[in-house]
Amino acid sequence: MSKFRRLLYVAAALTIAASLFAGCAKDDGKDPDADFTPGNDRLGDVNALEMARLMGYGINLGNTMEACDSRNRIPNRESAVYETMWGNPVTTQEMITGMRNSGFKTLRIPVAWTNAIDFENGNFHINEGYLDRIEEIINYALNEDMFVIINDHWDHGWWSMFGHPDAAWREFALELFLSMWEQIADRYKDYDYRLIFEPANEEWGNRFNDRTPFSPTGGTLTQDECYMLLTKLSQDFVNLIRASGGNNPNRFLLLKGYNTDVTMTVDERFVLPVDPANRMLLDVHYYTPWSYCGDTSGIGTWGRTSEVEEMNNLLGSLQKFTDMGVGVVMGEWGVLDNEGEDRLTFFTNFLDNCDKYGYVPVLWDTGYTPEHGNLFDRNDTHTVVAPEILALFQSRDVAARAGVSTAEIIAAAEESMAATLLKSADRKETILTADEAYAWIMFSSGDWSVQYSVGDVYRPEQIAPGLVATDVPITGEGTYTVALDFTGTAAGYADGFAFTAVGIMNGEILYPGYHMYITELLINGEQAEYEGLPYTTNDNPVTTRVNLYNEWVGDIPEEARLYEGSRSDASAVFLEKYLLAKIETLSVTFEYIAP
Repeated sequence: MSKFRRLLYVAAALTIAASLFAGCAKDDGKDPDADFTPGNDRLGDVNALEMARLMGYGINLGNTMEACDSRNRIPNRESAVYETMWGNPVTTQEMITGMRNSGFKTLRIPVAWTNAIDFENGNFHINEGYLDRIEEIINYALNEDMFVIINDHWDHGWWSMFGHPDAAWREFALELFLSMWEQIADRYKDYDYRLIFEPANEEWGNRFNDRTPFSPTGGTLTQDECYMLLTKLSQDFVNLIRASGGNNPNRFLLLKGYNTDVTMTVDERFVLPVDPANRMLLDVHYYTPWSYCGDTSGIGTWGRTSEVEEMNNLLGSLQKFTDMGVGVVMGEWGVLDNEGEDRLTFFTNFLDNCDKYGYVPVLWDTGYTPEHGNLFDRNDTHTVVAPEILALFQSRDVAARAGVSTAEIIAAAEESMAATLLKSADRKETILTADEAYAWIMFSSGDWSVQYSVGDVYRPEQIAPGLVATDVPITGEGTYTVALDFTGTAAGYADGFAFTAVGIMNGEILYPGYHMYITELLINGEQAEYEGLPYTTNDNPVTTRVNLYNEWVGDIPEEARLYEGSRSDASAVFLEKYLLAKIETLSVTFEYIAP
C-alpha cells in the first residue's frame, strides 16, 4: 500500500467515522440489594480513592472477547466466532452470577475491538453486532450490581503502528484509536458510573515498538519518547471521553501505567494526564516473579523473605498515586500455573496489600480446565475450583465486610502481612553481603517452563525442579565458568530459550568497569556458533551482565563495554541460532578483566 493511498484511507475513515455515533445504551439490569442504583448521587459524588474501595475484588473475563487470530485476521464475523476462538464457551448470565457469588465485585472485560473493524480498508466503523454483544455482557455484570471495566486489549497488535518508522502509519493509528473510542463512548454513554472505560492493556510503553504485521520492522521510538506518547494518548483519551455525552463527562477512567509495570510506572518520566473531572484510576499489573506467576511457570515455590518484601515494597511504592488522589487498580494479577500452600500465601499477602492501600485486585483468569488450570470454572460449577482460594475471596467480599470500617480492614491486613513476613523467615534463602559477588546464568526456556534466577538479583532458590546450576563466587580478575544442566528436569532438556544472560551480582559495585570476555560457550558440550559480539553492561547499578539472548534490548546501550571490536558488531541476541534447540547443557567460560 502506498503512502498516498494510506493517507487517503485516513481521510476517508474520518469522514465515515463522523456519521457513526448513533444509538443509546440502556441499563435494564436488576439491582437487588445494590449499594448504588443507576443515577444514585452517592456514586456520582465519590472520589477515586473511595471508588477503589467500593470496587472490592475483581476478575477478568479473560481469553474471551479479546480472542482474535492475528495470522488469519478476518473482521466482522459473528461475535460468537471470536468469543469461543481461544477455547472458552459463550459467556452467560450464570457465569457472571457465579463470579459475583465467588466474591468478585468487579468484572473486567478485555475486548479486541478490531474484530469488528475493517481498518485495513480505511473503515473504522465498529460492527453493531459486536457492540451489542459487549453490551449484553456488561448487563450480565450490572444485573449483579458489579462494577465493569471495558478496554481495548492487545487486539492483533495494531498498537505497534504508533512506533512505525513511517509517520503516515503513526497518524493512521491515532485516527483508529480516536474513532474507536468515540464510538464506544457514544454507545455506552448513558450507563451509570459502575461502567469504567480503560483505553488499552499492556501495550502503552515499550510495546509501541513491537514488531508485528502492522509494523514489520519494529518501532523506532526511544523509551523517553514512549513515555511521552503514553502521556499524550492518555490526555487524548481523557479529552475525548470528557467531551462526549451522557455520563461520560464524570465517568471514572482507568488510565494505563507504563507497560503496566509497577517500577516503570513510578518512574518520574511517567506523567498522568490532566482530568477536569478528577476521576482517574490507574492500572498496573502484577506477576512478580513471572517465573512463579506465569502461565508456564518455571519455578514452583514462593514465600521467602526477599520475595515477600519485594511484593510489599513494589505494591507500597504505588502509594505515590493514592497520595495524589488517584485510585489504583491491579488490572491483572495471579499465579497462573502453580498450586498449593505457596499460592495461598502469595494470594493472601497480595490481597492484604490491596486491603491496606485500597487497591482493586482484578484476578487474571481465562477459565478453568483440568489441562489448562486457572481458577474459575465457566463450564459446570460456575465457581472458583480451589476451595481455599474461594474461601479467601468470599471472606473478603464487600458483602461479608458489611459494617467493617476501612480502619479495621487496614489493621487486619497489616496484622496478616506481619504474620506472612514472620513465617517467611523459616524458608531457606541465599542472601549475599555487600562484599560478595556471584556469577550465574539467568535462564528462561522458550516455553518458559524451565527457569533459573531470572533478574538482576541472585536468587538460586528460584530454580526449576531437577535443574542443576553451577554458580561461582567472583573474587577479582580471572577465569570463571558458570553452567546449567537440564538433564534432570521433567523433559530432560530445555526447549530452546526465551531469555538468557550471564550475571554477576554486586559486580558493578565491587568491580566497576570490568569486562566479561567470553572465551568458551558450550551448548550440549559443543562450541556454540554465534554472530555478533557479546558486550558487558548493566541494567541497574548493582549487577553486571552479558546478554546471550535478550530480544527486549533495542539499541545497544551507551554504557556497553566491549573488550574488543566495534559497537556496530555488538549484539544482545547472538545465540539466536539456538532458539529452537533442545538444550541439555549450557556452559559459559569468561575472562573477568579489569578496565
